[in-house]
Amino acid sequence: MSEEQVGPLAGKVALVTGGSRGLGREMVLAFADAGADVVIASRKIDNCRDVAALVEAKGRHALPVGFHVGHWDEVDGLVEQAYGAFGHVDVLVNNAGMSPLYPELTAVTEELWDKVFAVNLKGPFRLTALVGTRMAAGAGGSIINVSTTGSLRPAPDMLPYDAAKSGLNTLTEGFAKAFGPSVRVNCIMAGPFLTDIAENSWGPAVREHGLPRHALGRAGEPPEIVGAALYFATDASSFTTGAILRVDGGIP
Repeated sequence: MSEEQVGPLAGKVALVTGGSRGLGREMVLAFADAGADVVIASRKIDNCRDVAALVEAKGRHALPVGFHVGHWDEVDGLVEQAYGAFGHVDVLVNNAGMSPLYPELTAVTEELWDKVFAVNLKGPFRLTALVGTRMAAGAGGSIINVSTTGSLRPAPDMLPYDAAKSGLNTLTEGFAKAFGPSVRVNCIMAGPFLTDIAENSWGPAVREHGLPRHALGRAGEPPEIVGAALYFATDASSFTTGAILRVDGGIP
């Protein structure tokens, strides 16, 4: 076996939504290091191409795809492009999300509500239904949803997002039953991570003062998501499905 084929994901193809930045970018690069070819899907194609270049520099193949996860027809198109390029998808990560803030609950418009649910719940449902069905009819695979601790500890200024992610927790268990035994479906319930988005909002304050109520007293660094992602993506989790793993520094 050549050097570029060595790794727990050698010969596999991973599809990561929201894969051009933040936690998604970290997972894309980790999967490539583990031997996988990667489909990098996000709204901004130029950012996807930048990450694809990093994947290819590691000796893996990459397919950058610009798409909007909240648009049903674009989800269908993404699946066709992925299977057209590689013939199979072995790991799917539903990572793309959005959580716009609002000044008060009465300021939540129907448009905002629908957009948040489309990105965080509708799109992952459609993508999982399409890819999971193909996985189950083929060699199987692993599907990883990325949720939030807000689904357990909802915040008044993030209720649509937290409610949608709670629905994603539910989909995790339901799809695990629907596509087993050959397809495993699990969820990473992420706590506060210092992604680029966080660095432009609450990140500086947290870096200075920490999160004293959390067991670890701090927010996570993006690379700290990788261990959980690789666990679910590889055979290390061969007897794990329908599970929700908290990666949150010990939420209070």
